[in-house]
Amino acid sequence: MKLTIARAALLKALEPAQRIVERRNTIPVLSNLRLVASDDTLTVTGTDLDIELRIPAPAEVATPGALTVSAARIYEIVRKLPDEAKVSIEAKDETSLSLTSGRSRFTLQTLPDSDFPDITTGEMSHRFDMPAAALAGLIAATQFAISTEETLYYLNGIFLHQREHDGAQTLTAVATDGHRLARIHCPLPADAAGMPNVIVPRKAVAEIARLLDKAKQDVTVELSVTKIRVTIEGMVLTSKLIDGTYPDYQRVIPMGNYKRATAEAKTLADAADRVATISGERGRAVKLAFGDGRVVLSVTNPDSGSATEEVDCEYEASPIEIGFNARYLSEVLGVLGGDTVLIRLADPGSPTILQTREGADLLIVLMPMRV
Repeated sequence: MKLTIARAALLKALEPAQRIVERRNTIPVLSNLRLVASDDTLTVTGTDLDIELRIPAPAEVATPGALTVSAARIYEIVRKLPDEAKVSIEAKDETSLSLTSGRSRFTLQTLPDSDFPDITTGEMSHRFDMPAAALAGLIAATQFAISTEETLYYLNGIFLHQREHDGAQTLTAVATDGHRLARIHCPLPADAAGMPNVIVPRKAVAEIARLLDKAKQDVTVELSVTKIRVTIEGMVLTSKLIDGTYPDYQRVIPMGNYKRATAEAKTLADAADRVATISGERGRAVKLAFGDGRVVLSVTNPDSGSATEEVDCEYEASPIEIGFNARYLSEVLGVLGGDTVLIRLADPGSPTILQTREGADLLIVLMPMRV
């Protein structure tokens, strides 16, 4: 292998790939990145046996070849080089490579490319394209509600599935941790009909979200019952899926919440954040008292004092007082976006629905707290 590559192009490939690699591994090659040079392209691959990320970078390839090298070492070296530097990489055998830039020269130990695992094998039953913004929107609206409780492994990801909504087929994403649930849908992409129901794990969701951050082109999604592959502007992420059955989340979404309040989302979120300053770290509960044309937010903490704030809202039902975790409430209001929030209530002990408006694509269910 022998090639020359711009430092910026190499770093752009190394940075996401090295994030996939687990720092502590009993298998040495799993601490490495795979480098493959061919056809004026250097392809960098990282894996942890559950996720694989493959990123191409333009390079001047004099001699094609493939090897693996320490992810942490090569990333740190390239990161510390001058911005406009050129990097030369040369390997004459499978045991080491030399990396040269200006007056800097490094020799790094390598392992054979043949030792690097491949998790991308197997047929994908469905393949479809969709706008990058649409997939990013599904993730942004649900990622916050993914459970981190390892015993509830089937909740440790986003549930992607096909579902009918208002007579149309949709691609629907759901996440819940038992305290809050987020469900959002978008039009079902062409060729996605009949797709399997899949649970995309938390780490893969986070990496896909990062890769989508500045994507402008449509993305390609491929699915099987065990894997998902997402291609984003040349970058290819393949991940194993969570092997489990997602619970019937529809049963958690209440149907009888007829008490409706509408308020300015930012005003309500700011008020909740202010009064929560008094609450203790353990409970962080805020009480919302809905009455005619207003909602009063209050917190009482025996150790530090109390706080109240009144916010205008449209509310004409019978008065109701309900408590929520202050952080969850602020987080939900931030995720909803929009200028206004529609809050649909039943009673102080029942789940509450939050949307920007009736029939909005994103629906969030928030469980109450005793206050």
